[in-house]
Amino acid sequence: MAEIGQPLSYGGIRLPNNVLLAPLAGYTDFAFRKLCYSFGAGGCFTEMVSAKGLAYHNEATRALLYLDPSERYTAAQLFGSDPDILRAACESGYLAPFAAVDINMGCPVPKVYKNGEGSALLADFPRAEKIISACKKSGKTVSVKFRIGLEKGKYLAAEFAKLCEGAGADMLTVHGRTRDCMYAGEPNYAQIAAAKAAVAIPVVANGGVFSRADAQKMLAETGADGVMVARAAMYCPHVFAEILEKDIPWDARAAIEGQIADMLPFYGEKFTLVQMRKMAAFYLRGRRGSSAARARLFSCGSLGDLSACLDAVFAEGEAG
Repeated sequence: MAEIGQPLSYGGIRLPNNVLLAPLAGYTDFAFRKLCYSFGAGGCFTEMVSAKGLAYHNEATRALLYLDPSERYTAAQLFGSDPDILRAACESGYLAPFAAVDINMGCPVPKVYKNGEGSALLADFPRAEKIISACKKSGKTVSVKFRIGLEKGKYLAAEFAKLCEGAGADMLTVHGRTRDCMYAGEPNYAQIAAAKAAVAIPVVANGGVFSRADAQKMLAETGADGVMVARAAMYCPHVFAEILEKDIPWDARAAIEGQIADMLPFYGEKFTLVQMRKMAAFYLRGRRGSSAARARLFSCGSLGDLSACLDAVFAEGEAG
């Protein structure tokens, strides 16, 4: 059984540890990834990026691929349904800074699923195989993230894992829920274990990891080589330090200010404000008066307003 914190190697890449940040649409921009790395994350992934969007040189899509110079272990996550377009994306200049590409075959949201992308590929084994094979021909290290099936009770984790390995995948991340479960309920450890037992390549287990105890249980129950943290990191990126037992303090105000400083020159004030109102609301969870504080945060119309609001919130916390 893998131990929490041990190195993880796949496709010639050696990550410093096996506790990874999941690709989270709307959250895992470069500033957030940088913060997670500071607390010990062993590897991160970009937000889900449309291969078709890159083909059309979509500016918003390209912005998702921005890397901070300090990022050594970040992989780009792509989604799509056309093998040729996905291979072209892998070979494009946009992905030149990335040694590894992760193919999303697990996203459950309707607009992705209805386009035959994300988790829809679990119902199209031949297309999934062609996509992985095409991406491998680009010369990139390739991982695949998928769910254990489309419907509860109709599982295919082991079968799909074998397909991925046979097509050339270097690593798998298995989300232990079916598409119809979305993000609710306990992950199915047995199905992740079945995928792990079916292949020789590394398998990372995803779903329901919010603490060191959760990570330990996931590794023990599945035999996986590592764990992937998702929502817990959104709520508090310090979770990596907790899981890895690193003695790094958590300072919510410093985290917020650091993200703003990183994001502002690249994204501008409008986007940075919208993003950081959302992130600050997460980071204040559990504090005294956090519900009222969140309402005040979302009424801020500028970064100056946000700073003043945070001054008041943290002053109240100290007084309380």
